[in-house]
Amino acid sequence: MKILLVTPPLTQLNTPYPATCHLKGFLLTQGIESEQMDLSIELIQALFSRNKLEEIFQIVSKQSKLLKSHKIILQQADFYLQTIEPVMRFLSGNDISLAQRFSNREFWPQTRRLPSDDDLEWGFGMIGNFDRAIHLCTIFLKDLRDFIQQTIDPHFELIRYAETLCLRLPEFDRLQMELEKPYSLIDKLMLDIFKLRMVNTHFYMVGFSIPFPGNLYSALRCAQWLKIEYPDLKIIMGGGYVNTELRGITDPQIFDYIDYLTFDDGELPLLRLLTNGELIRTIYRSENGEIVRKNFNSTENIPFAEIGTPDYDGLLQNNYINLIEMTNPMHSLWSNGRWNKMMLAHGCYWGKCTFCDGSLDYIHRFETVSIELIIVRMEDLQKQTGQSGFHFVDEAAPPALLRKLAEEIIRRKITISYWTNVRFEKSFTPELCYLMAKSGCIAISGGLEVASSRVLKLINKGITIETARESMKNFANAGIMTHAYLMYGFPTETADETIDSLEVVRDLFENGYIQSAFWHRYAMSIHSPSGQYPGSVGAKNIDKGIGSFANNEIPFSTPNQIDLEFYGKGLNLSTYNYMQGVGYDVEVKEWFK
Repeated sequence: MKILLVTPPLTQLNTPYPATCHLKGFLLTQGIESEQMDLSIELIQALFSRNKLEEIFQIVSKQSKLLKSHKIILQQADFYLQTIEPVMRFLSGNDISLAQRFSNREFWPQTRRLPSDDDLEWGFGMIGNFDRAIHLCTIFLKDLRDFIQQTIDPHFELIRYAETLCLRLPEFDRLQMELEKPYSLIDKLMLDIFKLRMVNTHFYMVGFSIPFPGNLYSALRCAQWLKIEYPDLKIIMGGGYVNTELRGITDPQIFDYIDYLTFDDGELPLLRLLTNGELIRTIYRSENGEIVRKNFNSTENIPFAEIGTPDYDGLLQNNYINLIEMTNPMHSLWSNGRWNKMMLAHGCYWGKCTFCDGSLDYIHRFETVSIELIIVRMEDLQKQTGQSGFHFVDEAAPPALLRKLAEEIIRRKITISYWTNVRFEKSFTPELCYLMAKSGCIAISGGLEVASSRVLKLINKGITIETARESMKNFANAGIMTHAYLMYGFPTETADETIDSLEVVRDLFENGYIQSAFWHRYAMSIHSPSGQYPGSVGAKNIDKGIGSFANNEIPFSTPNQIDLEFYGKGLNLSTYNYMQGVGYDVEVKEWFK
């Protein structure tokens, strides 16, 4: 009885998304055989090849209405065809000798994205040819991405697929209509790859991890094919999107494609399905067509100490590619480097933020393990992958645990690098930050959210602007890069408070306390304290009814409503400039004109 665990297109391309690795590692502790595949990177590797690109150019050349930019690429088709496979070899680290040639701006065709020599020299200096080449190759792929999206398949992105279709889906019908359409070129290529895997091995089950909306459509396309070709095979879906969006599902249509939806931590629900045990946190359709929720509210779980070490077997042969979109070293960490992803602790030790999905088990159930077990898991991962870089994907890594980790790494004289997510609290003293840096911590990310004292208190973040600034300063002084998650549009937040928040952020950038940041528009989630009690944050639920398929974001009204699109543009434009090291001398109000 073997299960295939699949990451469907599209998600990160530089390193495996960790969900299937975690599940496979757990199943190994139970003696259950499993395989995994990253259909995301396999699709990209097959798409960005000379043969497939030649096919795309032939199709597009027959189209009657083309933009000027499309015609220019077609005119330069020979360059793209002869360059695409060397670019992919270089980005995957299989031919790094190309760095010197690819770092030369004159090698590349002139496009709107191509930076000037001055910008390149500012970003990479005189000898940063390797990263400079990655950056220029990334631009090359993004231009091809636009070409494919605008001429072949509007759903295509580099790290997501059909995301706009699945982002807000209160009803399944719109997705159903898309699934009834003929296969696109991307669909066909994806299924060709998937078919080869299914033909070569007999599986009892296939499990799709759906972390984001941009993975749902492709997973259902695969499931659609499986139901025709392998009608007796059982199909499961779980993951972040399922956990947050599909908890209240009442429309059974999705079960035309799959057999089960599992929720929260997937280890125990999956184990029960594979061993014919009593189902837990699982939804399926009964024989009479009704949705059945089996032990849906159970809090029974496999203890965090017993889930095992993530297992990368089956993924290491993939040619993951490094991408650098911006000349910002902190920003590049998400897309550049082969990071071993694991958790130091389960859940969030704070768990009180009003905007966060704190009612969900994967956040509010906080568990730790011994530092010895953490080190064992790290050593196992390093042996498996041959990589010494770690990304700890905790909701917020506890300072006390980070101290123990740093001390143990230093004591054992282990040479690694790592980064993680934290809360900007006073526990991050100069001494702790120094220990973290000495042990190999290169970067941290954390939520400053709204840099307004009044709104920050309303959010119940448990920090102040002053303590956040001090901890950021301590990280900076220790040589640790910092990324700040920011938020705008929180209920009752005024235009003046939004502008004042940007002033705080500008000051943090100018002083070198943060190197990267991103503004998220506040969304009122049904699983958050603000969504469950809108009045507590000065908001009012605009009742539009509950959808029969996906439900997560709640429409609301609030006093002092601001033009979110207008202010979002100003916030993002200014912060983009700050990340490039410019714009500090511009009055913050000027960004909103």
